[in-house]
Amino acid sequence: MKITRILAYQVDLPLQEGSYSWSGSRRIEAYDSTVVRIETDSGLIGYGEVCPLGPAYLPAYAAGVRTGLKELAPHLLGHDPTEVGAISRLMDQRLRGHAYVKSAIDIACWDVLGRAANLPLVTLLGGRSGEAVNLYRAISQDTPERMAESVARYRADGYRSFQLKVGSDAATDIARIRTVKADARAGEVIVADANGGWLTHEAARVVEAVRGVDVYIEQPCLSYEECLEIRRRASQPLILDEVIDGTGALLRAGADRAMDVVNIKISKLAGLTGARVVRDLCVALGIAMTIEDSGGSDIVTAAIAHLAHSTPEAFRFNCSDCNSYVTKAIADGAPRRVDGRMRAPDGPGLGVSPRHEVLGDPVLVVE
Repeated sequence: MKITRILAYQVDLPLQEGSYSWSGSRRIEAYDSTVVRIETDSGLIGYGEVCPLGPAYLPAYAAGVRTGLKELAPHLLGHDPTEVGAISRLMDQRLRGHAYVKSAIDIACWDVLGRAANLPLVTLLGGRSGEAVNLYRAISQDTPERMAESVARYRADGYRSFQLKVGSDAATDIARIRTVKADARAGEVIVADANGGWLTHEAARVVEAVRGVDVYIEQPCLSYEECLEIRRRASQPLILDEVIDGTGALLRAGADRAMDVVNIKISKLAGLTGARVVRDLCVALGIAMTIEDSGGSDIVTAAIAHLAHSTPEAFRFNCSDCNSYVTKAIADGAPRRVDGRMRAPDGPGLGVSPRHEVLGDPVLVVE
């Protein structure tokens, strides 16, 4: 089987809440998502999706995806997409870094592989573990009272895990955590995610002020070294996200006992191929995981669901349903939230069928 054509589509995805805010006064009103379609000489077609969270979250931005695809895609023509490891290595040879550019291609290759094998990706990635995966809901940064109201609203949708967007001034963040915790229900998980927004002294002040409060602290500071310092001061479990960008970073953090949970974002690891390696390494190291991505809709949510549902249940902290944050569906058959949980599709590959009337005309065709 050979790749004969690669197409890319640009899709704007307005957010359900109208906007989304996090540390550093960062804010977006819509996702700018890129969908990749890989066509083969066998007639099999695979799809992938990647969606950076604006240009100021990770070293990634939406227009960069399409520019990178224009550079990378011609090198993949004539190669077998089912050889996902070989494709991953070829992409690394032809484009240094830029993991997010490679992610949608990698997902699309896995989709072709699953369709060729007539198996869902959850089977190829390790086998289904449990009936469904637990979801978390990110709570956009706002006043303490409004964030507590948002938690209550999403609690009614079945969520039992909430990620509070903090990382502004310490006093307000302390109030945010305490206000939400005051109304929390038994068994709920509360994460205070600073997205690297605190300086060390601010993070130290917050973790001391909420000492004894049942809350997780996520990515308190920008650098690994600062986060490690807070890890040594805090009594709360600590989650690392932005600074874990590959196996090297994970091995270092594991040796330092720098965290209790790791967030695995598929696009940060160049797709399912890299994310699976990090996932399996976390299992070997005994580290729990959140399986997610930076944004997107139905196709990326399907990829998340397959990776998460094939992760041993004991190691799943939670995962994200990106498509519940947006107002536009781009594929049929995608996972949907049911009482705060979702399951990987049963169909071959990703198990989804893109809506071409939504995708529109391609912005890139390489053949």
